[in-house]
Amino acid sequence: MAPFFAHDTDLTPERVKQLHEAGEIQLVDVREQYEWDAGRIAGARHVEMERLASQADAIDRDRPVVFVCRAGARSGMAAQAFRGSGYDAHNMAGGMTAWDDADLPMEPEGSAYVADH
Repeated sequence: MAPFFAHDTDLTPERVKQLHEAGEIQLVDVREQYEWDAGRIAGARHVEMERLASQADAIDRDRPVVFVCRAGARSGMAAQAFRGSGYDAHNMAGGMTAWDDADLPMEPEGSAYVADH
């Protein structure tokens, strides 16, 4: 499968939402537990950054994966590492902060927020 953007590994929150809703990507949130608890994207998988290497085999190498964190730094590092290991890996530009700024939906509904890191 060809990458979504061959030369650009950062995807906008709006594009991530489209791909996630269509079931075309694996969405992996690498934030810490308290950040996940505060607010998250419905259907995303939570794997804290420190556990990502040990959980790598559980991420399907044959499907594109998009990593997300609070602002895009941790998820950018994750995407780069997974690309280096042969995954079609991407970073959500701006992280959950950009997702929230775009007024995209988060769980838990009505009380979700982006926690500080």
